[in-house]
Amino acid sequence: MTKNNLNTDKNEKAVYKWITVVSILVPIAVAVLLFMPSKVNVEEEWVYFLPHLNAVINSFASIMLLLGLYFIKKGKKEWHKMSMSVAFGLGAIFLISYIIYHASAESTSFGGVGSIRYVYYILLISHIILAAVALFPILLAYYFGMTGKFDKHRSIVRYAYPIWLYVTLSGVIVYLMISPYYSH
Repeated sequence: MTKNNLNTDKNEKAVYKWITVVSILVPIAVAVLLFMPSKVNVEEEWVYFLPHLNAVINSFASIMLLLGLYFIKKGKKEWHKMSMSVAFGLGAIFLISYIIYHASAESTSFGGVGSIRYVYYILLISHIILAAVALFPILLAYYFGMTGKFDKHRSIVRYAYPIWLYVTLSGVIVYLMISPYYSH
């Protein structure tokens, strides 16, 4: 094995470690914020706008994911890369906004009754679980795509893409279902 291959292997292992650490720490941080006994007092009304903004961000991320799929199917690799990078950036902005909101505002309870309540909670629980596990394959897929490791990229995207798309779309649906119950 050449020195160049050793450095590449070492770099890739370091990237895997970082992706693993981030993929574990982010869901833990979100869980802590959701369940912390008292919220950070920002004393600002703008924080109550964030769920609405998050729904818009998720909507645009969904559109970018669908465009990314369309472009790669048409062989337009640069457009695919751009669409997926925008979706990735929107995901990062969403995460920051989501953390700010849940660190500073009490969670809203769903007020629906009857069978819609079951639909909401099934959707919400599947959304939460998949959002928690989605980060690892999304980060790997993005890394492989950006570094030109297309065989690895394609193999992980097979799983990462549908999960990511489900999480963005279900996030919008969950928002639409709970939005009538926001107090602000």
